[in-house]
Amino acid sequence: MHKTIPEAAKLAAKIREAAAAYPDRDVAVAPPFTALRPTADVVRGSNVHLCAQNVHPAPQGAFTGEISAPMLADAGCEYVIVGHSERRTLFGETDELVRAKIQAALQSSLMPILCVGESLAEREEGRTFNVLERQLKGGLNNFQAADIRHLVVAYEPVWAIGTGKTATPEQAQEVHVFIRRMATRAFGTDFGESLVILYGGSVNPKNIDALMACEDINGVLVGGASLEAELFGRIVGFQKL
Repeated sequence: MHKTIPEAAKLAAKIREAAAAYPDRDVAVAPPFTALRPTADVVRGSNVHLCAQNVHPAPQGAFTGEISAPMLADAGCEYVIVGHSERRTLFGETDELVRAKIQAALQSSLMPILCVGESLAEREEGRTFNVLERQLKGGLNNFQAADIRHLVVAYEPVWAIGTGKTATPEQAQEVHVFIRRMATRAFGTDFGESLVILYGGSVNPKNIDALMACEDINGVLVGGASLEAELFGRIVGFQKL
């Protein structure tokens, strides 16, 4: 929940300029709902895509304050984040609701970014993989590989979000391997090998190179560092080790 419309447009313009130096990399920005259309106008024709932070499962109806997938598509969105840890912890979103949101996104040709991740307590109790398995199975229940061929999964350890703590590259890689193996078992080898898996959790210019050197980390979901164009530009321009 950052940036007014003028502020979002200004930041998006700077990000567009920074991302232009890396045409081979996919970049997306997820401003608040109020700034979606103005941001779409700023990034149109560039390698920066528009993403929404949330979506309601229904296409329309008496859901005051909510935004539907057709509305997001109409505003210019290509991606939408579903199941973000803050939505799960602060607003009580369940795996079943997350699945419904994925379904809604797909019906409007939006590419869902499914967020999964464990809390500090769950990690310390050795339940990381149990939590991830529950979230992935619940969020992707009854989908076929063809349905979710454009799905992106983002692993965001809750204990590393906004805390300054970051999973080590080794910890992140271990989890990404687990997610990819789960996807392969559920949806086949082709799906598992091509699945884009992002890491999110206090990503910054200091750790981006090491994270992106991991074989199964295909990109990052950036929080606070995305609010400064210079920091985010450095992340987009990560150095391949």
